[in-house]
Amino acid sequence: MRNLFTLIVILFSVYNLKAQNNFQTDIIKTSAGDLKITFIGHASLIFEFKNMIIHIDPVSKYADYSKLPKADLILITHEHYDHLDSKAIELIKKDGTKLFCNEVSLPTAAGGSVLKNGETVSYKGIKISAVPAYNIVNKRENGEAFHPKGIGNGYVLTFANVKIYIAGDTENISEMKNLKGIDFAFLPMNLPYTMTPAMIADAVKLFNPKILYPYHTGNTDVNELVKLLKNKKDCEVRIRKMN
Repeated sequence: MRNLFTLIVILFSVYNLKAQNNFQTDIIKTSAGDLKITFIGHASLIFEFKNMIIHIDPVSKYADYSKLPKADLILITHEHYDHLDSKAIELIKKDGTKLFCNEVSLPTAAGGSVLKNGETVSYKGIKISAVPAYNIVNKRENGEAFHPKGIGNGYVLTFANVKIYIAGDTENISEMKNLKGIDFAFLPMNLPYTMTPAMIADAVKLFNPKILYPYHTGNTDVNELVKLLKNKKDCEVRIRKMN
């Protein structure tokens, strides 16, 4: 009986591990090798490139980070609980892990380095540019924007010849016109905090990404966005499972 019980425990653990890691992935070809994207949940992503692991907004609610690969690089867009989780960060940190965040996140993201809107750094050949992310329309009852201007970050990451825009929590702001040569874009669509499908459709027209991943979607119907962009043949909308 003891051996049977042990076997059941082992099988259950293996099942949980497989279920935990049953995330969708995409492989993107770059001039320096494959870039793998793992879609964790909400705004949490993992990029794998040239033997480096990059975590974006890791949050324990969306995965068991003790079972996910350790981070070489962590990027935090802003300080809200669904983007910044000290527990998840501690689980994926290792000796030499580099973390970049906005200034308000710094007290929670221990050991992080601040990137402000407009600043650019390089990490092992990956160019990282912090860009604005904020609300114009959607506000709290007291009139304050859910994401005030100048606080949160979006990030443009350049992997060899491929540019990826991770918008963070934002609306279709005018600064998006300054984004050039974006190959892949992650744009948030979760009311009342970020964009409506119509706002995302407008954002796409501002900077023309080749591939669009709607993320941070909450209960928003992504099919509405697909309909709005059905005639924009130069932008492919990819819907991925984000748990």
